[in-house]
Amino acid sequence: MLTQEGVLEVLKTVNDPHLHKNIVETNAIREMKISDDFVSLKIALAKTQTAEQMKVQQEIVQKLKANGAGSVGLRFEPLTQEEVDKLGGLPDQAGGQSILGKGSKTTFIAIASGKGGVGKSTVSVNLAVALRRLGKKVGIIDADIYGFSVPDMMGIEERPKVANKRILPVERFGVKVISMGFFVEDNSPVIWRGPMLGKMLNNFFGEVDWGDLDYLLLDLPPGTGDVAMDIHSMIPQCKEIIVTTPHPTAAFVAARAGAMAVKTEHEILGVIENMSYFESKKTGEREYVFGEGGGEKLSEVLGTELLGQIPLGQPDAEAEVFAPSVYAGEHTIGKIYLEIASRIIEKL
Repeated sequence: MLTQEGVLEVLKTVNDPHLHKNIVETNAIREMKISDDFVSLKIALAKTQTAEQMKVQQEIVQKLKANGAGSVGLRFEPLTQEEVDKLGGLPDQAGGQSILGKGSKTTFIAIASGKGGVGKSTVSVNLAVALRRLGKKVGIIDADIYGFSVPDMMGIEERPKVANKRILPVERFGVKVISMGFFVEDNSPVIWRGPMLGKMLNNFFGEVDWGDLDYLLLDLPPGTGDVAMDIHSMIPQCKEIIVTTPHPTAAFVAARAGAMAVKTEHEILGVIENMSYFESKKTGEREYVFGEGGGEKLSEVLGTELLGQIPLGQPDAEAEVFAPSVYAGEHTIGKIYLEIASRIIEKL
């Protein structure tokens, strides 16, 4: 029968893949229970929800079974930033190249929604452009890996270049952009499992030369799936904005994304209500096509503020500037985005 001392001896041969120290040395063993031939462990790693975590999981199971365990149960959680710092920090952080590095002064803002079709990506793009128009250095990661749309929305037709083994993001309207859409040919579907998604996100942070940014916006996929969970574990200091429509059901579903942010201790900056109303250019009369009150009710439920209400509309087509979803700064809706961006800057 395996003993606690025997299990620890086995675990001393397993390294944290990011810290390159064994998981006993990193004080990663949070819980250990041994019953007959069953071993249950809770392990803390520098990074979770990654392909490397899966390899660690397989290694632990194989080694414990080889030493007498009949079955093994594993759970994982991330080490705190303080613990990682005491252990010397992550290698990619030590060089100061990663935007997630210890010395980074970038504020991360995730744009989330409970469901698709509420205009989250449109909000992400226009908010990024508005922040840039207010003089901030801004980047955007199109983290909606299955439903990437940011390059098309911003009218980006070029691809990222590589310099000094680092990916250079594409710039449009002064905003630096990285998207899965740059790495897929002919709009092909992306068929990936969770660990592969986590690895791509790691690349977006660690392999891209973002330079000096004030804000990096993350256009998340709708809901609370793998990518959203990866972001929550990779960037515990990330802020969050929840996008909804005025419809009560959309707001009810969006509350799930907000609840996830609260549980993972992400600060919610506020709620943006999209498609709030349609305003006639001829009469100025407003029609509340999708109802009223969803954004206000959601902000009350989440204990935050309603940052702004964006009406239904379409950017004016400009022959010399192709960007199907970006509003000009002097456009009525463009001005609303500038007001929202100003409020966000004040809050931060």
